Amino acid sequence: MADQDILTTLKILIIGESGVGKSSLLLRFTDDTFDIEQSATIGVDFKVKTITVEGNTVKLAIWEKVEVSREDGLKFARRHAMLFIEASAKTRDGVQCAFEELVQKIVQTPGLWEMDHRPQGGFSVTNQREDMDNYCSYCSVL
Repeated sequence: MADQDILTTLKILIIGESGVGKSSLLLRFTDDTFDIEQSATIGVDFKVKTITVEGNTVKLAIWEKVEVSREDGLKFARRHAMLFIEASAKTRDGVQCAFEELVQKIVQTPGLWEMDHRPQGGFSVTNQREDMDNYCSYCSVL
């Protein structure tokens, strides 16, 4: 696929408690693999995958690094009107759906990714309380 066909590159950060499967989620989505013996990540894990959602092709730069509790992650997501999703790399439940929903929400919010709105090529997240219901959702997969 040619780079000119790609709408944008989105930087995604996977956060969660230590040992919950952030690396497994990353590998399940990017490589469709699952290793029951996956060792703990030391440092940062990073993968790139290109997907098409609702006719929009985007490149995802996915980072797995930050360790936070589920409660702190949910509070952070709500405070910043961000998407909070749970999925299972082991069973594959919700993995593809989680990333597709994330891309869909971002693409539907041009101010998050359009070049005119990005400071120095970075990613901008606004905290507009009146629009919170439009950009924040929660999906739980047990």
